[in-house]
Amino acid sequence: MVALVAPQAFAIWPELRRLWRLLRIVLHIFYGLLLATVIGAFWRPYRPLVQRATSHWLRCLLDILAVRMEVNGVPQQGTAFLVSNHVSWLDIPLIGVQRSVHFLSKAEVRDWPLIGLLARAVGTLFIRRGSGESQSKSVEIAQHLKLGRTILVFPEGTTTDGRSVKRFFSQLFAAPTLADVPIQPLALRYLDSNGQLDPALAFVGDDEFHLHLWQMLRRDQVVVRLSWGEPMAANGDRDQLARQAHGAVLAMLGS
Repeated sequence: MVALVAPQAFAIWPELRRLWRLLRIVLHIFYGLLLATVIGAFWRPYRPLVQRATSHWLRCLLDILAVRMEVNGVPQQGTAFLVSNHVSWLDIPLIGVQRSVHFLSKAEVRDWPLIGLLARAVGTLFIRRGSGESQSKSVEIAQHLKLGRTILVFPEGTTTDGRSVKRFFSQLFAAPTLADVPIQPLALRYLDSNGQLDPALAFVGDDEFHLHLWQMLRRDQVVVRLSWGEPMAANGDRDQLARQAHGAVLAMLGS
């Protein structure tokens, strides 16, 4: 009898652990909303206090998700226009724990339950894909950069499975030129237990957030390599800057 019960109990344990981690994430989201309310992030999201609280909250989230990061290079000191390849929603907390940064996100995130509220509380900028907003959004980003706020964009305009990097849309590269701040490329690669590319962690196509999260919680550990490239002066036209940044990201992923 014991021999029959033991394997069943062993099989149930991973699911119980996954449920426990899910409960911790739900509680952590509500903690974030409470924290944002207490410090007034919904009304004044760009203060240093909000940035410190955001970093703390994101670091705790990565701990719950059992994320292990391998970091190469260092982020630019001072204001910068950050550009990265885009694989998953997890890219944002991974970069956000490395330095104070505001994100440019797809407009749909604004409507996600609870997560959208948190995104607005930390000063996220939103853009509707395919709407022709890029030019006006570049001016808005430049205004933030001039105020000393580092902004991260994903110039591919979508996520990939990590095997390749789509071409960078150049419109948003007008922002660092207008603000005269450096561009820093960075690269993200999700790895399996053998240190090889793990496309299963990608959040692509019609994936739904809650289903993707549920699958991620099954893992003992999420391993990601984050590489910071050398900052680039924002000299030249936006097409040239986009190609240069794209090449830098490809080089880091290939190393």
